[in-house]
Amino acid sequence: MRAIDEIHLDYPFYGYRRMTVVLNACMDNIYLPINHKKVQRLMQIMDICTIYPKENLSKRNLEHKIYPYLLRNVPITHIKKVYSTDITYVPMAKGFMYLTAVIDWYSRYILSWRLSNTLTTDFCLDVVQEAFDKFGKPEIFNTDQGSQYTSNDFINLLQKYEVNISMDGKGRALDNIFIERFWRTIKREHIYLFAYENGANLYKGLSQYFDFYNNKRFHQALNYKTPNQIFIVP
Repeated sequence: MRAIDEIHLDYPFYGYRRMTVVLNACMDNIYLPINHKKVQRLMQIMDICTIYPKENLSKRNLEHKIYPYLLRNVPITHIKKVYSTDITYVPMAKGFMYLTAVIDWYSRYILSWRLSNTLTTDFCLDVVQEAFDKFGKPEIFNTDQGSQYTSNDFINLLQKYEVNISMDGKGRALDNIFIERFWRTIKREHIYLFAYENGANLYKGLSQYFDFYNNKRFHQALNYKTPNQIFIVP
């Protein structure tokens, strides 16, 4: 699963069949040969979604309403214009957890984050509620079409704050590009460098990284300022 995650960061357009070929080519003499059914199952457990339309995970509930994508060719000119959220797989020395976060598109500031060992809607609701409580609501909130985000509880939360709801086109991971780029950054700069033994150590390590990312990491896209300098958090 760790190998799948690393390959997916570099080649997010690989489906389970091509992923199987790459794993068997790269993992020779390291792991036993793996078939496509197991790769498909592991990608489903990890909630990995490739960028082309397909029947896969981040599975939507067909009974839930899907909202249109509102951000195509929309200039992001100020903070709190757009927030977005997503979930990613986090490997540990033994086992794994899921990480969710809310990002402000203009400043790249991470407004809130949560860890969970299950893909429930609750921790998705909690991370958004915290972002709104601490920093206020955005004009637009963007997610993918995963069942957590199309659920009545999640939609009701956004509607309560009168936020415009935007959802990625099916299979279009790049519609939520800023959070996708952040997952790549945090995994390359931190998660892959440490084999955390348990959730408590993982939480402590991530807390330190989020502080670094928001307050000390200079971004080329921000003219070498930190997200905190753009979002201006007291």
